[in-house]
Amino acid sequence: MKGYHLSTLQNNPAIARESTLGRTVVPLLALAVLINYVDRGNLATAAPLIRGEMHLSSTQIGILLSAFFWSYVPSHLLVGWLIERINAYRTLALGLAIWALATAATGLVSGFAGLLALRIVLGVGESAAFPCASKLLAQHLPQHKLGAANGLITTGLALGPAVGTFFGGMLMAGIGWRPVFLLFGLASLVWLAPWLWTTAKASAAAKFDSEGPAPSAWTILARREAKGAALGQFCGNYAVYFVISWLPLYLVKARGFSMTEMAQISGVIYLVYAASCLISGRLCDRWITAGASVTRIRKTAIVGGHLIIAASLLVCAVGDSKTSIIALMIAGLAFGVNAPALYSIGQTLAGPRAGGKWIGLQNAFANIAGIVAPIITGVVVDNTHNFSWAFAIAGGVSLLGSVAWGFMIGKVEPIAWDNQSSQTEALA
Repeated sequence: MKGYHLSTLQNNPAIARESTLGRTVVPLLALAVLINYVDRGNLATAAPLIRGEMHLSSTQIGILLSAFFWSYVPSHLLVGWLIERINAYRTLALGLAIWALATAATGLVSGFAGLLALRIVLGVGESAAFPCASKLLAQHLPQHKLGAANGLITTGLALGPAVGTFFGGMLMAGIGWRPVFLLFGLASLVWLAPWLWTTAKASAAAKFDSEGPAPSAWTILARREAKGAALGQFCGNYAVYFVISWLPLYLVKARGFSMTEMAQISGVIYLVYAASCLISGRLCDRWITAGASVTRIRKTAIVGGHLIIAASLLVCAVGDSKTSIIALMIAGLAFGVNAPALYSIGQTLAGPRAGGKWIGLQNAFANIAGIVAPIITGVVVDNTHNFSWAFAIAGGVSLLGSVAWGFMIGKVEPIAWDNQSSQTEALA
């Protein structure tokens, strides 16, 4: 796969060099993902306070946590369409502006209906992050650098909950939840300044890209690998969203920790997650550069990660407080092994032409887990009055994910889309 430099835009305005992409754009993408997860996770951090102030049940909290995904899932299709028409740079900027304003406005609402509406708006904006990032990485980075780039970006994914839960939780304990939403939402808008300035030339030149049009959604979905990646990520997301959505309430209500203790414990779990993302992505790239099989490295990381997550969550279902916290730390480590691999696999299979659309479709299906996991957990907790069965369900779903990644995906290598498109059209 080719890599290019932004400075060559004068001669070949279609492409950006990978060195400049890595030096400026990838760190900004990682920061955007961090902001994304801070803003989407604030409601979970504030749940113990909002629940008391507004007299909400666990089921209502589950609906609010799920509502984000009602719009987040289908909006990935809109994002794929926008990327092809206004490019990934502008699509991401528009999405961030929408989600930042929705976050700030959440601090002003007075009831369940207002919270519900703004969570839906938040989902529309945040759907831009991963399809846009994947389009840019698949277009401009070679295979042996995808792990490190995705590791950095998914470090933002892990640090988002860490920053949001720790600093947000500490601030909420001192000044309340409403000022924190206002502060975090308005602060998120600051990201737009360096992004628009840094990517202005590349964004203006994006119309000259020469890889050709992306294959249709039906062409992508016809592939067994796409189905396997979507199912595998769904199973991984179920476990991740279960933890992100319910960890604060679990630690405070089920284990008896204070808001401050909850923030500290959660922050450490997410820091383990973040460090694992960064290290695992780089290690996988080094092994590939040294001559190891791309398929073996990527699939070992993703399947092994799912197995460790499943075991850890099942331990939480039966363990005491100390054992559960240790198991959650191990689960955080495995989340970090999974994250760079799952995006690298999709970007490699899709190639430069289809990277954004493939990840958009994969993410759309996978994030249905964000709709069902919070609601299932809320209903289970309300009916059993504990989290044991909720942890067991999440562990079982993660186990299924190892099967999807291991057996539904064969070789991790670029797909020849021209041939595939012709075959799909012939069958239509």
